[in-house]
Amino acid sequence: MSPDLLPPVAPDVTAGLVEALSPRLRKRLDAGIAKLATRPVTREGDTVRIAVDDDTDLELHAPGGSVTRADAIRCGCLLAPDCLHRAAAASAAPIAEDAEGTDADTRTPDDTAAAPSGSAPADGSGTAADGSAPDGTSHDGIAPTGPPSAGTSTVGAPGDNPDDAFGSAPAAPDGDTSVTAHGRTRTRTPLDAPDGPSRRQSDAVTAPPRVPETVPPAQLDAARAVFDAAAAVLEAGTDGSGAVVQAALLRAAHTARLAGLPRIAASAVSVVNGTRAARTADPAHRLAALAEALRTVLGMAHRLPFATGADLAELRGTVRMPYTPDGSLRLYGLFSEPVLTTTGYAGAVTWTADAEGRLYTVSDVAPGGPGRATGAADRTVRIGDTALTHRELSRAGLAVSGATVSPTGRLGAGAGVRAVRASGAEWTAEPLDRLWTVPVAEQVARALSGGHDLLFLDVTLGGAVRGSTGDDLLAECDGLAVGLATAHDDPALPYRDNLRLLSAVGGARLRVVARLVPGPLPRALLLAAGHPSSPGTRLDLGLDRLQHADLPAAPAPAATEAPQADEAPLHLLRRRVHQAVSGGRRVLAFPDSGAGDGGRLRNVGLVTAADLLDELRSAAADRSRDAFGRLLPADPGRFARAWLASAVYTDEVERALCAAAWGAPH
Repeated sequence: MSPDLLPPVAPDVTAGLVEALSPRLRKRLDAGIAKLATRPVTREGDTVRIAVDDDTDLELHAPGGSVTRADAIRCGCLLAPDCLHRAAAASAAPIAEDAEGTDADTRTPDDTAAAPSGSAPADGSGTAADGSAPDGTSHDGIAPTGPPSAGTSTVGAPGDNPDDAFGSAPAAPDGDTSVTAHGRTRTRTPLDAPDGPSRRQSDAVTAPPRVPETVPPAQLDAARAVFDAAAAVLEAGTDGSGAVVQAALLRAAHTARLAGLPRIAASAVSVVNGTRAARTADPAHRLAALAEALRTVLGMAHRLPFATGADLAELRGTVRMPYTPDGSLRLYGLFSEPVLTTTGYAGAVTWTADAEGRLYTVSDVAPGGPGRATGAADRTVRIGDTALTHRELSRAGLAVSGATVSPTGRLGAGAGVRAVRASGAEWTAEPLDRLWTVPVAEQVARALSGGHDLLFLDVTLGGAVRGSTGDDLLAECDGLAVGLATAHDDPALPYRDNLRLLSAVGGARLRVVARLVPGPLPRALLLAAGHPSSPGTRLDLGLDRLQHADLPAAPAPAATEAPQADEAPLHLLRRRVHQAVSGGRRVLAFPDSGAGDGGRLRNVGLVTAADLLDELRSAAADRSRDAFGRLLPADPGRFARAWLASAVYTDEVERALCAAAWGAPH
């Protein structure tokens, strides 16, 4: 039984069924999920039936496409409704979104790094359908003036008390001459009289002190619950985070959404999805992506008690993506990319640009697997009366009237929107050519500062290069050796096969579209490229398949080793951050875990990294005993905060190294 065959189940339904199990059945839940996965599944309309055995069936009723009530999962065994089967089925099924939808800005790196082509759809109502993050990197069109990346977080709780992170919001400063917010001090001046010169200081009327908005207790409690549940996932690692631990995080996510924290809720769900992918050996699982998802949700829950103003609004997120009127648009197709996420969504996103070079996206993403990802490109674009498919739009154009656009550049498909087919433009012609005339360093700086992460590059292809993360295609771009990597590893998508064939045409000069991969070496995910033997033809490398006959006759360059960066050994800290995600606290608690790494970091001047690594190892090994020598419960909060500080530091340093590698300002 594949999870794709089951209807999505709401987080609170899964959490409720798991919580209702007796302690004895909870211990057997993971084994029950594995056993249920081997049973046959049939679908009849809105009902999915699992044959538990020859005489017993388990039914999931999803009249709206997802299971939103616990009584919609029915089992015919003698122990029902308190049986293990219902909780096992809910835990094995994909996680459904809440009915009211999710703002696309709530997405986390779960769907971006783990599945680099991930994106959320637009259905015309402004409702995103992936319920994830995100992370993190957005794959919708992002206007140049868009908001900062949602994945950025900082750590810095006042005080050393672990409970400080969830205390009351900072009080307003005394006095009325200044107010401090986000590290900036604004001086208040006395108000002038309506007529004549300023009043005497003794008669001055001063503005009342501006009291920062406080976080309601319900949101503080919800953030604490999410932090604690995510810390439990980190404590156990993916190896130990079974269905019970996942259900606790799903319950916390549901509580956060009810408290008005949809962004934190969606980030928590993305961690559960990433954990499930790791435990089921999903090919799309990426340890770095799961680490980023954990960093995001822990960081947001940690920051919430101290946030005010715009920062607080950003952390809360919004349930619905706001779409604003944008008049008439003349758009030119750039390329299409498939969407295949670990959250059970698939489809396609087509990128377009207007005459000024602003990027817009049209997406068609819904629950599904690889088949939907490959087939969505031939589905009709859902805007106005257009009959264009995504594949056709990527090479043609679109004239839109009454357009509505989200803050991330996603086009709405409301009833008042009209769209008709228009002529397209070549990549080498205006207005698309201007995308490639922007210096590469500026494009990288834009991506690292929260803009869209697409890079428009003119490259000269080299051969395949063997690196630690697999074979890349080496290319030269503006004097830089750039590694072009596979955007998605799923074998149903042609990315890897196309990259392998392109590596056989060394010396070819191509225009490409890629997605930035932050790191100490210039590296990007290859999304689209010009045809190596047919000028003017472009290839969507996740949808179109190159053939050997398409390649010009040229000797294949030999594979080489990846260029090595003369970099500080930051990987010593990053490796421990990732080890904790997969193995939990225990892998860092061993006496020889990372022994000597702190000294190596200090020897190259990375004193902060060394201190963070020492604290991480100390927090992992911090287990005291009672008077009888028995181990006392560990403090997952200290370990989670130590891990979070290390993860944030590593991320920020890597961003600086990435900017330096591309020659971008930072």
